[in-house]
Order: sequence, then structure tokens, then C-alpha cells
Amino acid sequence: MTTMSSETGNVTGTQDKDYNIIWYTEQCLSNAMRLDIYIQDAERAGDNELADFFRKAQADSRKGAEMGKQMLASRLR
Repeated sequence: MTTMSSETGNVTGTQDKDYNIIWYTEQCLSNAMRLDIYIQDAERAGDNELADFFRKAQADSRKGAEMGKQMLASRLR
């Protein structure tokens, strides 16, 4: 049986390196969405320091998603 760590595109039809970019981009986008909830929670609790921390993390996740999308777009041409 093929494990996830050794899958090279035979099962998914997508090579590891391409899958990895897709996965990374999706995770960054997912984190950005999740962090929005954390920001709201911190704001409701009146913890501006924590809200700012999560805003920075969200900006980093958005940046990672944009980088992943650019990388993916350049490789799919």
C-alpha cells in the first residue's frame, strides 16, 4: 500500500511538488480565514495585543497564499 509520504503522483495524478504547492496555498488561505475568527474573539475579550498578534499572523498567511498562487500559476502555464 502506498503511503502519503511516498506518493509520487501515481495515486492522485499530481506530482508531489505540485501537490505541495497546492496544499501550502490552501493551508495559508484556511489559516487566514480561521485567524479572522481569532481576531474577533480577542477583540470581544478586549485583548488588543492578541488581536494585533493574530492580524500579523493573518497578513503572513495571506502573503504565503499569494506567493503560493503565483508559484502555481507560473508552473501551470
